[in-house]
Amino acid sequence: MKKGPLFYAKILLFGEYGIIKDSKALAIPYNQYQGGLFLGDLSHDFVKNSNAKLHDFFRYLQNVQAEQPKILNLDLTQFEKDLKNGLYFKSNIPEGYGVGSSGAVVAAVYERYAQNKITVLENLTREKLLKLKEIFGLMESHFHGKSSGLDPLNSYLSIPILIQSKQNIQPTGIPAQNAGKGAIFLIDSEQIGETGDMVSIFMEKMKNEGFRKTLKTEFIKYTDACVNDFLQGNVKSLFGNLKHLSSTVYHNFKPMIPTHMLDVWKKGIENDDYYLKLCGSGGGGYILGFTEDFEKTKSQLKDYKLQVVYRF
Repeated sequence: MKKGPLFYAKILLFGEYGIIKDSKALAIPYNQYQGGLFLGDLSHDFVKNSNAKLHDFFRYLQNVQAEQPKILNLDLTQFEKDLKNGLYFKSNIPEGYGVGSSGAVVAAVYERYAQNKITVLENLTREKLLKLKEIFGLMESHFHGKSSGLDPLNSYLSIPILIQSKQNIQPTGIPAQNAGKGAIFLIDSEQIGETGDMVSIFMEKMKNEGFRKTLKTEFIKYTDACVNDFLQGNVKSLFGNLKHLSSTVYHNFKPMIPTHMLDVWKKGIENDDYYLKLCGSGGGGYILGFTEDFEKTKSQLKDYKLQVVYRF
């Protein structure tokens, strides 16, 4: 098997959790991290461990394909052969950090083994995108219990993706970066988040009518507004809506915010120097930050490891 293509990490700029309830969402590829399928020597621990994880994934896909052959059509015979020959996933995407490590695995496996594959080069109609998202959602559910399929879709296509609603999904352009003072950045919480656990907490909260109302009237409202502002390059309005969004998350999604990050989260809302939001499902990993003055924010957050994602 020749070396497979590499698949990038992703950052969900807006839409975490809200996407489950039909909010807008905007995801962009993040090429600082990537991974791909390779053949290696099974006597090496890393290759052996990765190969074992792919074996688990293979068995899961066998069951799903037997149940839903119309949706999933993978060459599992070849997949199994490659596994015996030392197939592993080589990646520098941190796991449990909200940047799509499992999405990249799914994208790589689909690219390598899908039959009647929808390729990146063809005209990607809405039907094809929804079909891919459905396939990827089924595949990625192995890792998280329930998946929207957006992470693998973003990793597979390597272009920004805008979700207007469950049935309306499209590739999109985002405003070009420039060398301004503002930035979108990642903060390392230095602990791992478990997506499955966080989604369970969210689903439990959804049983509460007050929480459902807040989700609709505040969280989704501000998420949608942020998506629109960002795509239109309306920075002033974006930061107004970001403050509301950050505050809504602080008051209603506390279990998803690592405890040691609560003070720094609150401080940003109070001093208006930066606003934080969840990156993925939360509980650990990266937190996403937005600031109009990155140098100032950097000095305020000097105790944390920051990575710039986008400049404006």
